[in-house]
Amino acid sequence: MSVSTLKSVVDRAFAERYGVPAINIVNDLTMEAVLAGAVEARSPVIVQTSVKTVKSIGSRVLFSMWESMTAGIDVPVVLHLDHCPDRAVITECLERGWNSVLFDASRLPVAENQRQTVEVVAEARTFGAHVEGEIESITGVEDGIGSDTASARQSLEISLRFIEETGVDVFAPAIGNAHGVYTREPVLDFRRVSDIVTAHPIPIALHGGSGLSPGQFAELIALGCAKVNISTALKITFMQSSLAYLKDAEARDKWDPPSLFGQVRSDIVALTRGLAEQFGSAGKA
Repeated sequence: MSVSTLKSVVDRAFAERYGVPAINIVNDLTMEAVLAGAVEARSPVIVQTSVKTVKSIGSRVLFSMWESMTAGIDVPVVLHLDHCPDRAVITECLERGWNSVLFDASRLPVAENQRQTVEVVAEARTFGAHVEGEIESITGVEDGIGSDTASARQSLEISLRFIEETGVDVFAPAIGNAHGVYTREPVLDFRRVSDIVTAHPIPIALHGGSGLSPGQFAELIALGCAKVNISTALKITFMQSSLAYLKDAEARDKWDPPSLFGQVRSDIVALTRGLAEQFGSAGKA
């Protein structure tokens, strides 16, 4: 199994109606822990890197970490560049070895977005990589990309034309979901997912997964959301686990970084394993 393609992972999930956790990592510790959690759950996993993470760590170092940590791994794993509006960064990551990218041109007019997405898909194919596309901004700012202002939703006809003419492998519609912490119960447009999938069977990416209810996840996955993005939940787990450990260390006046790393790792492994069980991907490796 080892490193797999996005298409092979999500196409099976789409056909069997389970969701693959697509988890944004922030450093070496979180990458290793997410991979370890997937192995424990016997689940495929999509490891996602934001543009911010790529730039802060560097694509060469980040990909070297990936190669080292996935050597000999026996569950399907994918390395995905999340929400990238910068064509140069997409090219850099594809050349380095990423095998999946989300070209986020949602701020452009649909026609220009579509034109450039066609080019990105063609470029990705030369590397054997796959592409996720979107034509509407998902509400919320994530790692410096996005907007808190909801974008207008495009018609079904426009969405289908984009899917068919670009050849994207996964499509990410706006359905009332949002990045970050939900401040109120989201009103989700389940029918929009159903309408797209009925007209053009394609794996759907669910963004803004952190904070949705088990019932919402279950219904959306059953409708065709085969890729389920989780970013905020990992960040919260990472920070809160670190904070709790450091408060205890301060109280005991015991300062041992390896123990801190071990606790954070354990909590992220548990998060990943729990997501795989919740989304139905556990045991699918």
